Amino acid sequence: MASGAVASALGHALWYSALPRLTRVQSGIVQLTPPPIAAVGGLLLLGETIGLRVLPSSTRILTGVAVGVLGGRARGIPGT
Repeated sequence: MASGAVASALGHALWYSALPRLTRVQSGIVQLTPPPIAAVGGLLLLGETIGLRVLPSSTRILTGVAVGVLGGRARGIPGT
């Protein structure tokens, strides 16, 4: 329970330190990243195996997040 509390506290601290630098849309998009991050953490820290659906779905999620967060900047849209 203690490790979960510490991990949660660190996650919240990281999130709230990054939040002022993001627009509302970007912050909503970035909130889609915990499942792929958890899958990578399970792989690296716990030695879990990656299923056939995890890698393609994680890739799609992270690609969509990158397009959503970085796409506006590349087009010069104000506020992104």
